[in-house]
Amino acid sequence: MFSTALEDGEIITEVSFPIPERAAYAKFDNPASRYAMAGVFVAKSKIGVRVVVTGAGPSVFRVPDMESALAKSFTAEAIKCIKIDADGLNSDIHASAEYRAHLVGVMAARAVKAAGP
Repeated sequence: MFSTALEDGEIITEVSFPIPERAAYAKFDNPASRYAMAGVFVAKSKIGVRVVVTGAGPSVFRVPDMESALAKSFTAEAIKCIKIDADGLNSDIHASAEYRAHLVGVMAARAVKAAGP
């Protein structure tokens, strides 16, 4: 956490991202720190759909099943039945891994709705 994969002497000289047609981020805040207990970023661009989760696990991860469903129909309805496996997700005094897995689905649907038609 808070580190990079850069080797000594390496420097980043350029970063580029495709401009999304639609995108939004929705998160469920930890009430004390305001960090995301589960946050989901969704984006639809010319290269496809991306669904990225923050806060729920030990690192950021993508959800390929949601990406496939949203590529066919970019609606909250398209992902409502997709379940996230709780194995490997964070579990602490604020929320269990199972609760965070549920939050990923809820936040994904909110992000899709916020991204607009």
